[in-house]
Amino acid sequence: MQNFIKQTFASLVGSILGLFIFFGLGTTGLLLLLFAASQNPGPVVKDKSMVVFDLSMKITDGEPSSSQLLQQVLSGEEQKQMSLRSILDAIEKARRDQRIVGIYLDATRISGSDNTAGFATFKEIRQALAKFRAAGKKVIAYGMDWGEREYYLSSVADTIVLNPLGAMEINGLSSQPMFLAGALQKYGIGVQVVRVGKFKGAVEPFVLNKLSPENRQQTQKLLDDVWTEWRNAVGYSRKITPGKLQAIADNQAFLQAEQAKSNGLVDKLGYFDQVVADLKQLTDSDKDDRTFRQISLSEYAQVPGKSLGTGRNSKNKIAVVYAEGEIVDGQGSDGEIGGDSFARIFRKLRQEEDVKAIVLRINSPGGSATAAEVMQREVRLTREKKPVVVSMGDVAASGGYWIASDSNRIFAQPNTITGSIGVFGLLFNAQELANNNGITWDTVKTGRYADSQTISRPKTPEELAIYQRSVNKIYNIFLGKVAQGRNIPETKVAEIAQGRVWSGTAAKNIGLVDEIGGLDTAIEYAAKQAKLGNNWELQEYPQYGTLEERILGKVPEQTKAALNLDEQKLQLPDPLTGELKKLKAEIATLQKMNDPQGMYARLPFNLKIE
Repeated sequence: MQNFIKQTFASLVGSILGLFIFFGLGTTGLLLLLFAASQNPGPVVKDKSMVVFDLSMKITDGEPSSSQLLQQVLSGEEQKQMSLRSILDAIEKARRDQRIVGIYLDATRISGSDNTAGFATFKEIRQALAKFRAAGKKVIAYGMDWGEREYYLSSVADTIVLNPLGAMEINGLSSQPMFLAGALQKYGIGVQVVRVGKFKGAVEPFVLNKLSPENRQQTQKLLDDVWTEWRNAVGYSRKITPGKLQAIADNQAFLQAEQAKSNGLVDKLGYFDQVVADLKQLTDSDKDDRTFRQISLSEYAQVPGKSLGTGRNSKNKIAVVYAEGEIVDGQGSDGEIGGDSFARIFRKLRQEEDVKAIVLRINSPGGSATAAEVMQREVRLTREKKPVVVSMGDVAASGGYWIASDSNRIFAQPNTITGSIGVFGLLFNAQELANNNGITWDTVKTGRYADSQTISRPKTPEELAIYQRSVNKIYNIFLGKVAQGRNIPETKVAEIAQGRVWSGTAAKNIGLVDEIGGLDTAIEYAAKQAKLGNNWELQEYPQYGTLEERILGKVPEQTKAALNLDEQKLQLPDPLTGELKKLKAEIATLQKMNDPQGMYARLPFNLKIE
């Protein structure tokens, strides 16, 4: 017994000492790592270098959160990701940097990539690249299989090179919503809808098996506007008339390499080694070098900008607040805009004297009406003390427009998706599903509507009337806020609302948007409104902690990834996988519907331009 106690005690002491040593070494190692990172002067940029922009990279509005970075590290999965702000800043730095001779757009891995950025995001990057070219520097693009979205960006290049076995899909834009009504009915899941707005197509996948005439009309108009912008922008860059691009889409659609060249869509056909040889010549690289002189865009973004005239240092701050993702009630999590956490940021900024103006960057399809109202109230209160300017990204619709409506000025791109001023509620019940499997319910209650929240039966006409009154009230509040914030008669707002979706171009024509322009334009306007001249600097929100929390995200990315790999074979996307992703997205959207009143101001669920 004594030996047992001694052995146990010795084992315990040994374990404790081991833990102390482990944590001591771990803490020391972490401190050394942090010290080394803090002493890192930044990436080395060699003279006559090309910046490599991998178009398969995921582009977001805001920076990834610390939890997202930590999750990537722990999972061992590398995810290339940059914010739009970082990309624009890096391109501007490269424009001023005498060491940079050009930008290489690598479009060899776009098929199946994480880059889901929309046309409005690419419009801003496209404008930055055009400005870069105007400074006399080169933009070279190389790809295997271009679609309209990536080609829209790449078409701004001086030289576009396509692999001889590559291809281009230029067949126009489409949207193919998925309808679940038949499946819900088959499995006995009942759906009842309360809504306002004849164009509120968000509910249609659950109650119809095809687009309503109104939804088809608005979707067609939206696609036409985005397609017109695509043809005009691409046509201008490639010196091809919009009419010829339409003819290509209608008569050829899928072009092999030689067809793409003969139609003027690309300049050259070439293999990867030939492109590298040309880039070696452009960068004065030695013929014996394995590749050309280069630095990745994400690594170059870490180069200090003050010496290049892009960095600012001022006590006057312009805050850029990113509202990206689904609007949800409460705090929200990664990929969501929590009404309470958003409100807390605006209350803080409203009180900070150094913050002279705020730019609210919105990239959201909407969501919880209750959360949108909480957020809009804070925007209004803040506007009374300092300018609040809205910059719309790919999508700023429904609840996303709700929070924008009371700002000083709204900027959008021509291909931004906005509007969708409407409200709806979805009421599910599992009565038939349960009954078919031998499950039944019984009820005891003290009031007529005490069990109105149950899923055991459909709502009665009287209960639906109660829900409809709530939807009507919220819709009328929405109309009033737009009318007041945009200074438009409420009768006119009622005409252009109805849940209808508009492009940025159309939204400007009807007064929902003030100006066409991107994030930089909105920031410049905010500085002007605050009378700051050039004496200001940016602060971005939400803020994700200190260097210690984000250290793993600051390790420079090696440039080997994009350019030292073998060429990939032409890969066409799997149609079945695409449809399964749509279904997954629909389910994910339903999971985020947490409004306490069950009322939502949201874009049609599966509106996706392909």
